[in-house]
Amino acid sequence: MTFPATATFGTAATPRRASATRHPVSLLRRALTLPLMVLSFSLLAGCGQDEETSAARDDAPEKTQEQDRRIRVAMLQPPRSGLNPLTDDAFKLSRWRTAETLIRLDADGDPQPFLATEWEQLDPQTWRFTIRPDVTFHDGTALTAERVVASLTAATNAVPKPRILDGVEMHIEADGENAVIVRTADTDPLVPNRLSSPQLAIMAARAYAQAGHVDPTRAGTGPFVLTDINGTQSATLERYDGYWGERAELAGIDADYVPDGTARGAALRTGTADVVEAVPVSQVALIDPSLIHEVPMPRTNTLYLNTASGPFQDPSLRAAAREALDRGAIVRTVYEGRADVAEGLLGPALAWASEVRQPVQRTAAAEPKGASITLATFTDRAELPEVAVLLEQQLEAAGFDVQQEVRQYAHIESDMLAGKFDAFILSRATLLDSGDPVAYMVSDFSCAGSFNIAQLCDPAIDAALAKAGDLPPGPERRQAIIAAEAAILKTDAAVPMLHERVIQGEATDVVGALRDPRERELIDEHTHFRQADDAR
Repeated sequence: MTFPATATFGTAATPRRASATRHPVSLLRRALTLPLMVLSFSLLAGCGQDEETSAARDDAPEKTQEQDRRIRVAMLQPPRSGLNPLTDDAFKLSRWRTAETLIRLDADGDPQPFLATEWEQLDPQTWRFTIRPDVTFHDGTALTAERVVASLTAATNAVPKPRILDGVEMHIEADGENAVIVRTADTDPLVPNRLSSPQLAIMAARAYAQAGHVDPTRAGTGPFVLTDINGTQSATLERYDGYWGERAELAGIDADYVPDGTARGAALRTGTADVVEAVPVSQVALIDPSLIHEVPMPRTNTLYLNTASGPFQDPSLRAAAREALDRGAIVRTVYEGRADVAEGLLGPALAWASEVRQPVQRTAAAEPKGASITLATFTDRAELPEVAVLLEQQLEAAGFDVQQEVRQYAHIESDMLAGKFDAFILSRATLLDSGDPVAYMVSDFSCAGSFNIAQLCDPAIDAALAKAGDLPPGPERRQAIIAAEAAILKTDAAVPMLHERVIQGEATDVVGALRDPRERELIDEHTHFRQADDAR
């Protein structure tokens, strides 16, 4: 198959607001965070900006040309590996559009051209990718087939490997001056999707000059060049006028790392930042609603029920637990209305899922008659213990006798995976780095799954997952994925409760900040500030 050189860019999620009756625990959490705001904001104001940049901004004339303006971004987490693109730090480079990959994904998760203009599958294990001509790295060197081979080979040899290559044996070689051949040991229809992972960005030779470390400074191909890495404080990017696509409308990006949620909220509220990642729910009431945008995330809060031991071996008791849940109450109270009630394992972040989903045949519920169950979760995500409190009330109202067990994730994971609990509440990402949910489903619900909390083993599910996994990306694969979802839901081994959203803050004069459920994009060449004329 050959794919044309037409790219589809990510679409913005529609902002949504809901009135909510606040849970007492949520109100307490908010009250405790308020006294920290002044201190947190004062720390933010002095963090991550050099004096020269601040002075230049203060002295700028009121009528600054919009194309010369820089955007200030407050990021959720500092880098963990010096912005090494072979680590999770790669997602920051992608969100700043400084590093680019051969492939990008559209809103449905299907591969589209990027640094590769087209590709074809030569045989079940072999793919050929044509490299975009006339592309230069930020240091002025040219993008070539040899450079692509070197970058991808560095990723395959990295220790540890990028997640997207776990269990994948891949060999890359040049095919002339403008193409590369990618060979895999096994048949893999997701090779183009894998090459969209930010951890497989193509970098200039200078990035690999130091053994054991990859330095992305002036080494990408995107519309913004990373010029300065200030440790875990900040990063500075400038517009790259030699970009192969459209010239960026912004002059640059000033990114500060602000892990404190109160400080991020204050940065948005006071205008210290133009775009803010992950505004905490506890801060939303303090902020002008016009600055708040909710983005559905590919993350589902699910109740896993143990099918191998205990009361939930009985499908009718699993059905009783399913029927006991009041998902809407959880969304209204714990999440203050800023989540979506789940209809399946896959939520609004995958818009196609609801379009092809069909009703699932359900087992009839039995009376619990005081069946004793242990309900567990972990403290690392603040909302989960609150969810456990409500679930305990709902399950006991249905006739179960519930005991809770709540620990830190590091101290509960081994027992969770060993099936030590009757029920477990987990917030789970449903899209991994390939942008495809099959890997998540195999991990959580197949007989050989490595993250099979429900201890589920059903030949019908394995067959459905195998069918979906063998298909190339596209409508037929999506339909097979939903069929596998239905087979899983039919067992009631997993009861999806809600789909989470992330709250992104944007100043009112920011136009074109990307609201990406996969958190791969944030600022791009089209992001700009609204001019006075635009408001008329």
